[in-house]
Amino acid sequence: MTRPLASSERFVARLSPEILNKVTVVHSPLLEIEYLQDDLDLRKVRGLIFTSAHGVAAASQMTESRDLPCFCVGRATTDAARREGWKATMAGENAETLIAFMLAARPATPLLHLRGDHARGDVAETLSRSGMPTTERVIYAQHLLPLSEPAQAALAGTSPVVASLFSPRTARQFADIAAPKAPVWLVALSRAVREPLENVKNIRLVTAERPDAEAMRNAMETLIREAMRVEGLSEPH
Repeated sequence: MTRPLASSERFVARLSPEILNKVTVVHSPLLEIEYLQDDLDLRKVRGLIFTSAHGVAAASQMTESRDLPCFCVGRATTDAARREGWKATMAGENAETLIAFMLAARPATPLLHLRGDHARGDVAETLSRSGMPTTERVIYAQHLLPLSEPAQAALAGTSPVVASLFSPRTARQFADIAAPKAPVWLVALSRAVREPLENVKNIRLVTAERPDAEAMRNAMETLIREAMRVEGLSEPH
């Protein structure tokens, strides 16, 4: 599992008991999240944009205000915002569909995009150019991490390894440092996540049907079953 530990543990908990009884789970976060603990003054904005659950968590620590409407990318981000007490609307599954939603809905402006130090889509700039004044603020940092020793050992072994990649940046990190010898089955959240992985050798690569946790879980379980069939019921990682 390549996501930050808390996210990975939540994902693993959703796998079926049948699958969990047949695999060894190896956690190897490729990103470390650092929340930036500055004050967050929201008095001059009319709405917020969140493109990740990490943005929601960071903002929720920085302000007690929950009065503004929030427009979110993805079900997980939307649910996280609602749990924290924000008035959250799911506005798309990626930056592009969020922008399209915002341009059609035309909520009150100015808006503020609260994001990490690495983001895709130029949300604030695109909305501002389209007549919806939007600023952005980086409220958390994303630090790349090496593979853990257990993950390196699994990739150097002979048993099949099944892994999930949720962002283009972690996919690029995996592609740059993995060099697997073991047979590897990878599931990518989207085409953008898949792209950095396409030249990695010795892998079977699929893309989730939708860019959400449920589709990733279904794809992971399918790949685990496939790996076990191909490898003669060896225990995958």
